Amino acid sequence: MAHPRIPLACYRLQFNRDFTFSRAADTLSYLSRLGITDIYASPLLQSRSASQHGYDVTDPSRIDDELGNEEEFEAFQSKLQNERMGLLLDIVPNHMAASPENPWWMDVLENGPGSSYASYFDIDWHPPSLTLANKILLPVLGKFYGETVDNREFRLLFRRGSFLIQYYDMSFPLTPKSYRRILKHREHILEKKLGSESTAFQEYLGIVAALAALPERESLTIDAAGDRRLQVEGIKERLRQLHETNREVQQFVKDNLRIFNGRRNDAGSLRNLDRLLSDQAFVLAYWQNVNEAINYRRFFTITDLVGLRVEDSMVFEATHHVVINLIERKVVTGLRIDHIDGLRDPLSYLRRLQQRAGSSGEKEPSKSFYVIVEKILSAEERLPREWPVQGTTGYEYLNVLNRLFVHPEGARAIEQIYFRFLGRQLSYEDVLYQKKKLVMSTLLSAEMRYLGRQLGVLAQNDRYARDLSRMELAQALIETTACFPVYRTYIRTMEVANEAKHHIHAAVDAARGRCPRLDSTCFDFVRDVLLLKDSAHLFAEQREARLAFVMRWQQFTGPIVAKGLEDTVLYVYCPLLSLNEVGGNPSPTAIAGPEFLEFARERQRRGRYGLNCTSTHDTKRGEDARARINVLSEIPGQWQRQVNKWAKWNVKWKKTIKGEEVPDRNEENFLYQTLIGAWPLEKEELPQFRERLEAYILKAIREAMVHTRWTLPNAAHEQAVVSFLKAILEPTKHNHFLSDFLIFQRKIATYGMMNALVQVLVKMTSPGIPDFYQGCDLWDFRFVDPDNRGPVDFTLRATLLDEIEKRGNKDALRFSRELVQSWHDGRIKLYLIWKTLNLRRRYPRVLLDGQFLSMRIIGAKEDNLIAYVRRSDENWILTVVPRWLARANAPLTGSKSRAFWLHSKIAVPGNAPQSWLNVFTGETVKTRQMKRGPCLWLPDIFKNFPVAVLSGVGRKMRTTKARG
Repeated sequence: MAHPRIPLACYRLQFNRDFTFSRAADTLSYLSRLGITDIYASPLLQSRSASQHGYDVTDPSRIDDELGNEEEFEAFQSKLQNERMGLLLDIVPNHMAASPENPWWMDVLENGPGSSYASYFDIDWHPPSLTLANKILLPVLGKFYGETVDNREFRLLFRRGSFLIQYYDMSFPLTPKSYRRILKHREHILEKKLGSESTAFQEYLGIVAALAALPERESLTIDAAGDRRLQVEGIKERLRQLHETNREVQQFVKDNLRIFNGRRNDAGSLRNLDRLLSDQAFVLAYWQNVNEAINYRRFFTITDLVGLRVEDSMVFEATHHVVINLIERKVVTGLRIDHIDGLRDPLSYLRRLQQRAGSSGEKEPSKSFYVIVEKILSAEERLPREWPVQGTTGYEYLNVLNRLFVHPEGARAIEQIYFRFLGRQLSYEDVLYQKKKLVMSTLLSAEMRYLGRQLGVLAQNDRYARDLSRMELAQALIETTACFPVYRTYIRTMEVANEAKHHIHAAVDAARGRCPRLDSTCFDFVRDVLLLKDSAHLFAEQREARLAFVMRWQQFTGPIVAKGLEDTVLYVYCPLLSLNEVGGNPSPTAIAGPEFLEFARERQRRGRYGLNCTSTHDTKRGEDARARINVLSEIPGQWQRQVNKWAKWNVKWKKTIKGEEVPDRNEENFLYQTLIGAWPLEKEELPQFRERLEAYILKAIREAMVHTRWTLPNAAHEQAVVSFLKAILEPTKHNHFLSDFLIFQRKIATYGMMNALVQVLVKMTSPGIPDFYQGCDLWDFRFVDPDNRGPVDFTLRATLLDEIEKRGNKDALRFSRELVQSWHDGRIKLYLIWKTLNLRRRYPRVLLDGQFLSMRIIGAKEDNLIAYVRRSDENWILTVVPRWLARANAPLTGSKSRAFWLHSKIAVPGNAPQSWLNVFTGETVKTRQMKRGPCLWLPDIFKNFPVAVLSGVGRKMRTTKARG
């Protein structure tokens, strides 16, 4: 294949029925002018009706019709080509919607293991529970099964030749062979009405006989399953025609449905329905049923998203046909792989994907199709080198960049302030361990019971482990999983990588330390299984069984970490909320990986085509809200005075429930920092903000799973928290908090603006592909989803860009000064993005592949400055940005700013440009020759704009190493 298209800048668009191909096409001109080169699209394949995200695919064989018809999709493609833009498409290989809209899933529910699609889904047809043999457990009921039957919440229906069970808005097809139970009921009545010799009755008898002759679903081959499906379709069509053409048959079916649906307060009248349900290939169960193990792989804890066996080549082709076709037609120029950690064998999948995309199969990223993966990397983790991808979606970048603005000493002080505010010390590692165990005992208990049973089977077949307690073995697995330091390992053969060995040994050792009373031999067995230890006493089939277990276990460790950390701990352990992000570590004292400049140098060497993201549809708060909260790490003393004062004033708004104040101190701290980060810049936004904030806080305290949770809401506690929130935001003479908060928040917002500008600028000029989540081209203070998935006003943005292009090109210096003064309106962020992205267009090789050199700062303000160069040949692009200005109480621009930077300068290499262009102001900045070598004077750089990108042409020299 030709060299793949590497994006220069991506912009994520969330497609749904309210944001269609036509509306997206209307935004392309604006985005292209802004400097975006590639649209990063949410999944486009057919998904559930009214889906807001597209991750619930129902039919991968076609494009979602809610997004537009074929002509509108083609018009969107044409507009992309006219704007010379690429399409980076998000795809979902891990799962599909378990929905009536999914024909494959409905076929499986109807035909069980005899379905042609039974092998498509990750279903265990032979689980330990005999009642589930050749059946699927569906935990969808709001009450226990018996209560649901007695309440007549199930309705037996007949539609177009098929019988089905309706449960509110869900429907479940009956297995055709069970139709006989309905049709044979009161057969003599129909015979009497139609006459035994009538054509209609003979047709009825023929249908019943054909149903009886259907082969059993459990013993079908794939070919036989196809033949059976054709037979069933013929029988259903005959039944439909008979029903539509004969009133007696219509009445007979109607009466039988009424009988099967039973009578109120008459349990005996529902026996027929109960028996009918027992004949099906599915078992309907209470959604919190802890007595059964779900025997299909879910996406995390979502029961209506079912795992796919995409490692099967037939399933791969069926689910990727449309995507591959779009690649071959050069409509899709790159792929984003959702939840790669859910796949059984990610490497095998990625290799097949590259092969089908036309890649030559070479490992060099520049020669393979552009693929990025949604992979969360912990601080010291690296993407597997053998994966044929260009990088990740960028959460590791987000977290390293974010820590650039967190003052280490101040953050540690913030953590101690937090402990004093709570009245107790917390250990992040202990909290994470406890929450992982909570998730495994509640939300993912079915999966852990399944793994525990499978581990027990391995032990039973091992001569040295057969006498170990099954209960303690299962507990040892739980403890080890709770101590696992990364999302997952990638063991796929008997050869276990050193990195995986290290993580497994560390987890087992940590688990032993936490559970000294648990039989140590059980931990030994868990360790040996996970490491695939080649013991002499094991048979080949035993080793293969262990490998299968490990590959299965790996698919579940990711969801356990995600639910335990991202969806629970990040709402519980909250010293500094800006650190509580996907892939991050919320402990300010934690060793969180390399410093940014070191990280960027490594990223330039390996991973420079991965995405640089600062917000996604999954991040916990808007990028500019994080930038504000980071300021607190610079002023811990001020924060302590404020939070203690606010707590004293606001105690009167709390309620006491069971002897405890509500909200508790942790929730109160969470609320104050949330307000600091998300408070709107315009008064007109306040009413809507309060509504959004209430919804967000309810979600946050349920995710925390301390006083309330999604599965067991505590209404009294939730109402008390909302009541407190409303009280402290009500502008009354008794509310001392609000006016004081607004004064403090304004200061934070100003320095937060600086952090936000630096953040977006560094994203665009450091190694990697800058990725913009929709709406983040202006200030972004949104909450976690669904708040961050709302509509974006692209008309406003296009209008602002019109002004920016006109005035920015005419008099950049004057306009940039104005933008600094009116930063509240967001134009300054849009201007900065426009200027920098179009600079990337002019110098793509510099900012894609150019060298990365950090510059030495001379003077007293070296801690307050980050400077680095990107260069290719003679072209130099220098980024200069400030940080930690609140700690220094520094002015942003003007004469006072000049005085602040007066004695600071940047040392540049001898072959650096003598003259530089300030990209934002249009000014010329000269390199000064000082005693210690050539330098750039900071007052020259920050005279009119608070951040800088300087471009220039240098001289050729053999060495390009920066001084110092």
